[in-house]
Amino acid sequence: MSSLQIGLLLFPKVTQLDLTGPLQVFSRIPGATVHLVGKTLAAVSSDTVLSLPPTVSFADCPQLDVICVPGGAGADDMINDEAMLAFLRQQAPAARYVTSVCTGALVLAAAGLLRGYRATTHWSTIDDLAAFGAIPECTRVCIDRNRITGGGVTAGIDFALTLAALLADRTTAQAIQLMLEYNPAPPFNAGSPDTAPEEVVSLLRARMQSARQPRSEAIARAAARLSAQTETAA
Repeated sequence: MSSLQIGLLLFPKVTQLDLTGPLQVFSRIPGATVHLVGKTLAAVSSDTVLSLPPTVSFADCPQLDVICVPGGAGADDMINDEAMLAFLRQQAPAARYVTSVCTGALVLAAAGLLRGYRATTHWSTIDDLAAFGAIPECTRVCIDRNRITGGGVTAGIDFALTLAALLADRTTAQAIQLMLEYNPAPPFNAGSPDTAPEEVVSLLRARMQSARQPRSEAIARAAARLSAQTETAA
């Protein structure tokens, strides 16, 4: 049986947990070969002190069975990055699953791969998916046909275990969960704007406001480009 090819995309200012959470799960799926895919083989700086070296470049990447785009501040740049969008468009038609974690959904959407699909992303940007013709759904993991999207950051583990059950079986996914001792018991009920104290939500929204305008401008450019490309293709 041929190996299952899984690729996680790397780009500057990626949120490492968006990537490394699913990576831990995917690497334990029997028969899976996991690639860290970058434009080149040069190491990529994450949004922390951690740098991540790709294992394969866009040019040398095999056809992937699973494409996964993580999120992070760098996703705001990737939604207008022609090399990234072209790679995704090239890979998606033959992939079994086209997936994302957190704001990686915006990158898939900017490539035109979520038009008409239900999808989720980080709570702070969920409504932005509609600009690309996606159907926003506030949930931890969203499955619509072969598009599977995870919510913000830690939802990547939930997403990856869900996908592991589809790629292998439920028992395999449960065994991976047990191996990782993924048994969440957070010290605070503040992981969602629906449950966090109002003052905490307000504090975080204020801190994130400085990044909001550049993201909105990037989304507007990407949505206009996608619309123009769609009209030209029609």
